[in-house]
Amino acid sequence: MGLVSVFWEILKKPTIGDVVRELLIFIAPLWVAVIVGVLVGWAWKPKWATIGREMFMDCSGSKDSAPAESSESSFSGFGSLPSLNLIKFQLPSVISWISDDGAQKDSFFLSPTLHSNCSSSQNEKQKLGFLTDDDLEHLYKLVEEKDGGPAWIHMMDKSTPTMGYQAWQRDLEIGPTQYRSRTVFDDATPEMVRDFFWDDEFRSKLKWDEMLLSAETLESSPTDGTMVVQWVRKFPFFCSDREYLIGRRIWSCGRTYYCVTKGVPYPSIPRKTKPRRVDLCYSSWCIRAVESRKGDGQLTACEVLLFHHENMGIPWEIAKLGVKLGMWGTVRKIDPGLRAYQTERASGAPLSHSASMAQINTKVTQDYLTSLESNSNDSSELETHNSSEKPGKNNIPKLVVVGGAIAVACILDRGLLTKAVIFGVARRFAKIGRRL
Repeated sequence: MGLVSVFWEILKKPTIGDVVRELLIFIAPLWVAVIVGVLVGWAWKPKWATIGREMFMDCSGSKDSAPAESSESSFSGFGSLPSLNLIKFQLPSVISWISDDGAQKDSFFLSPTLHSNCSSSQNEKQKLGFLTDDDLEHLYKLVEEKDGGPAWIHMMDKSTPTMGYQAWQRDLEIGPTQYRSRTVFDDATPEMVRDFFWDDEFRSKLKWDEMLLSAETLESSPTDGTMVVQWVRKFPFFCSDREYLIGRRIWSCGRTYYCVTKGVPYPSIPRKTKPRRVDLCYSSWCIRAVESRKGDGQLTACEVLLFHHENMGIPWEIAKLGVKLGMWGTVRKIDPGLRAYQTERASGAPLSHSASMAQINTKVTQDYLTSLESNSNDSSELETHNSSEKPGKNNIPKLVVVGGAIAVACILDRGLLTKAVIFGVARRFAKIGRRL
């Protein structure tokens, strides 16, 4: 009503000239703010602000300006992508969309070992010491809900005749949204699923991960199975593609597999303007046999617990919207890919290099894992209700969010439905409706 009364007072001016002048005085600052918001939302950290080049080269803006690898200390874990690579490495297509707002320096504290090897000796680097038992400890505590993080909030519960899927999310005070998912594949062994997710050659050949443009193994260790791989992932046309330098390793306890993948420093691969490098990414699984959903008491199904987060330089609220809208559509494509993989393996096809590396695991005992759990008395909880956004996350100026939403809406779709969804997110975040 306050806005209506202001306009009414303006319209009561005695002459048309006075009305026009008052309207311009009232509206001009708003339009200036909205235009600035659109520019910033479209070209996040724009290149012209720093190097005077093209204004809109990338949806996230400037050249890669992430902190040097040696200065990034840690972060933890998927979820990303996405979407959502929510499943970004399990569900890589999904989370390609989802991530944080580009403030990578705000996110690196979450995991204890992201760049723990930056100062390693040359000899250690030759042994591919990018991933250590600290990474196993972190993943194990996530699986056992003993990591001391905030509660997980339930997002969705979906299923197909041969697959069940549940997902959760949580926000930390600093850093990107984290995702947790539980997928159960009927009639699948943990070993088959482990090899399937590790097999970059099959992932590229079958295209079940539609966003993967290329995958190359940079280094691999025949001793403990550690690998360093380079991925390039396709992003929407208004964003540049993204490059990932991923370290990965598997620990096994019986037929339970703890698979860690995360971004690692790799100075021998120079940073480029395009594709833009993603430094902060964490996507790790626990894969194990569980009882079939048929309820026959047989351990013929395979459970995959995924933990994912990453920072791809996309504003938080836009990223979270992408996850909600695209996650299930991407996840449901994994099951046909797995069934095709089972068929190919049953035909006697030779193992790819990636799949053979997945079979080189570091063996640990349950007593050792239990000792890791005892190192922390904290625990997080699962919640099934929705919670409000944390104030610490809402640090983007309101008009910037609105402007960014306008730009994304105009780019993504000319239909009213998509615009309504995006504007709804922006309004909810900025709380514009409450102020009016």
